Amino acid sequence: MKKIIILTLVFLLCLSVHSGAADFLKAPVISQGRVILKTDSRLEVKTTLSHHEALTFYKEALKKYEDIKFREWEDCTYIEDDGKLPWHSITISKGDKDGATVIIMKDNWTWIIGTLILRYIGVFSVLIVLYLGMSISGRIISRSIKRMEEKKQPANG
Repeated sequence: MKKIIILTLVFLLCLSVHSGAADFLKAPVISQGRVILKTDSRLEVKTTLSHHEALTFYKEALKKYEDIKFREWEDCTYIEDDGKLPWHSITISKGDKDGATVIIMKDNWTWIIGTLILRYIGVFSVLIVLYLGMSISGRIISRSIKRMEEKKQPANG
């Protein structure tokens, strides 16, 4: 009977620890935060933690994932998932005196298609610039060769 009670208590403690872990789209959420905005694709949380403390929390929570990129910008830290997780980015604001603001965004097709379109336009822009450069240099080279031939021809004749 004692073993059943002890096992039940251990089970309840383990269950409560797991259920207390908050997440949004499988992204960890700081539990000391106050939810400012929550939709199906976005979560904004105002925390009492500083930027450094919030960043340390996310570095520790996301260290098991390979495709996570941390980008330090002037006004925030941008954490991006390049893998298959349902969330796309976590943004941690800098410079807030009363705590950092954390924004978690869902991965969406608008972002994916927009990125592909920008790359498509970028590739063709580079190709057009290369084509124009080669055309201009070809004209310059052909004119200079023509002038050199004109200078050589009267000297031979």
